[in-house]
Amino acid sequence: MEQYVENQKIIDGIYDQSLAVKCINGTFVGKKAENIISYKGIPFVGQQPVGNLRWKAPVDVTPDDGIYEAYYYGKAPVQASGDPAAEYGTGEDCLYLNIWHADDAAKKKPVIVWIYGGAFDVGGTTDPQYDCHKFIQENPEVIVVTISYRVSFLGFFHLSHLPDGKDYPDAQNLGLLDQLMALKWVHENIVGFGGDPDNVTIWGESAGAASCTLLSLIKGSHQYFKRVIAQSGAPAQMRSPEQAIACTNEVMKALGCKTVADLLKVSAEKFADTWAQMYGLYQVLGIRTMPERDGKYLPLNPWEAYANGAAKDIEFLQGCNKDEMNTFLGALGVDAWNEWAKGRTAEKLAQLTDKEKALVESYLNDIQGESYDATVCLFSQIMFIAPQIRLSEEQTKAGGKSYTYYYRVESSQPLIKAGHASELSVVFAHPELKEFTGRAYDETFCKTVRKMWVQFAKTGNPSLSADLSPDGKAKEWPLYGLKDKQVMVLDEHDIHQAKESELKIVDWERTYFLTNYYMP
Repeated sequence: MEQYVENQKIIDGIYDQSLAVKCINGTFVGKKAENIISYKGIPFVGQQPVGNLRWKAPVDVTPDDGIYEAYYYGKAPVQASGDPAAEYGTGEDCLYLNIWHADDAAKKKPVIVWIYGGAFDVGGTTDPQYDCHKFIQENPEVIVVTISYRVSFLGFFHLSHLPDGKDYPDAQNLGLLDQLMALKWVHENIVGFGGDPDNVTIWGESAGAASCTLLSLIKGSHQYFKRVIAQSGAPAQMRSPEQAIACTNEVMKALGCKTVADLLKVSAEKFADTWAQMYGLYQVLGIRTMPERDGKYLPLNPWEAYANGAAKDIEFLQGCNKDEMNTFLGALGVDAWNEWAKGRTAEKLAQLTDKEKALVESYLNDIQGESYDATVCLFSQIMFIAPQIRLSEEQTKAGGKSYTYYYRVESSQPLIKAGHASELSVVFAHPELKEFTGRAYDETFCKTVRKMWVQFAKTGNPSLSADLSPDGKAKEWPLYGLKDKQVMVLDEHDIHQAKESELKIVDWERTYFLTNYYMP
């Protein structure tokens, strides 16, 4: 695993000018390996969010004539241990992006901007999974950018209710504002790298996918992108101000703090340790940290916003995996899963009306199998599957476009099946990374999925003609429609279209309504 190395300012004038790109905030010099040029650790803010800028909105860049190395990733955002990204090195000074493009003279290439997942609690561009060298080697006609953003208590932490909290009006959604600032930087500078600022697709998985669907609802964001690829993430990954405030108050109690001034004195390391014990993804499967329906940046009802056409001019490619929560079952083990699921099921049922409760209990009772099967299915529906289908429904109702998929390739790892994040090594061309997959998947299948993603970024339609398809067979991907509800089934040896009614992806009567209750 690489370790953090700081990019330096080049003051001796000795650098490869063919690898240098002039941007608003400096000239950045990349590295070339084979036929791919990468630029790592480019700051997209004028000042990093440290010291008195902790919990402040990102600061825009200012013009700079300096020349800088772009050889090494910036730090991953502060987080508790557990995620591969954190092994590189973390810090509050984390707002950097990375760019990969083929060494050719082509201009105005479509741009794909990757936003990582991690339950809004962990993650970073430094995860080896997100190295895009192989992806660009295979698909040199696009440019890929990966962007960083603040997570957990630095990215999504409600503070305005505190005595001195009025100076921190954005703290609850800083991670999204970081992403927006990175997209602004891409819009203003990507031409120098051969990219087309008017053909940008934002792409994410899990919290990254949810981010893409929420960015689409932020006023003024559409100038920076025209398409979304969302893998297992939708607007259900939000919380209310009340839920956010309760989370803040619990953490402050644990830290012995009463004001933001007190919190500013707490080191990032101590904060991360305390947070991990209470809400950490890897420690307690917290899944409490997420953007807030604040009525300022995000609407109080995102589903209504989609149905009313807030994103109808954005083209979507999105979908879910057959066994989403099996990944968490595999990571936790059966006993720990059952304990977690028992508590969360009780919490969720307590939010429901008696009629709704009866529907959920009926759903759970109908699932036969192991001790964990019923709750794994329920939380797959609540957190990922039903919201993903609802996103297609609302977007389509509004006259927008949604190409929807259902991923069913099974891992060889115990319990994971076609679980959450198991498609990452497919889309990033990393068959050697087998944490979720346990094996290398069929190469033609993997190339086909990547080609569909790229084709969507280029044209707004992921269908492949026979000459573009890696197996030489055309792949016609239908738009999701309110009548037939057609999806593309991603099976390892049989990519094909099907109707939702044949697949029974959601239980329309007993789980679909749970999208009204959001994730926490």
